[in-house]
Amino acid sequence: MSKASGGVRTRKSAEERAEEIRSSARDLALAEGLPALTLRAVAARIGVASALVAHYEPSMEELVARTFSSITIAEVDEITTLVADAETATDKLRQLIATLLEPARDDVTTVWADAFSLGRTNEPLAAAVRAVMDRWQLLVAGIIDEGVDGGEFTTDVAADVAWQFLGMIDGVNSHALVHYAGAPDRGRLVCRAMENELGLERGTLQ
Repeated sequence: MSKASGGVRTRKSAEERAEEIRSSARDLALAEGLPALTLRAVAARIGVASALVAHYEPSMEELVARTFSSITIAEVDEITTLVADAETATDKLRQLIATLLEPARDDVTTVWADAFSLGRTNEPLAAAVRAVMDRWQLLVAGIIDEGVDGGEFTTDVAADVAWQFLGMIDGVNSHALVHYAGAPDRGRLVCRAMENELGLERGTLQ
């Protein structure tokens, strides 16, 4: 229920209530991580009974998975648009690395780290992780293929290099969550590894 002017209470539509629950789950995950997504926590955030959340979201595993997808697909789409404006594949890769290592993205990094762990026992979440990873793979491999076609990069295994890149990003960003090494060092290592893989001169991506 919500109050209208004059103190009259109006009932939210089913669509409005469902979106309120989804939005609350997203906000909670970004603020406190995926493990914080419980019926009680989501309900408390919007001031309703747990039973009402359960009515709209009978499976918390599914809610966690959809919340993860909502957050991480938005990030992929945002970064895809961001790097698309770069003139060359080298510029796109340089910007991609810098963007993914920004400390401002630690909240999304936390969601990813939680998903890798929770996905061991939550199959809907594991499937969601794989689906978003596929999106990232397509983006990174596409940049590498563009660089190879344009004579900027040298490799005959773009898909493997993309996979390696994503593994490095996940690894160094997880290190950042526990303040292991500094951001410049993490960026330097990723840039150097990609320069080696793509036949670039040292320092090209920094």
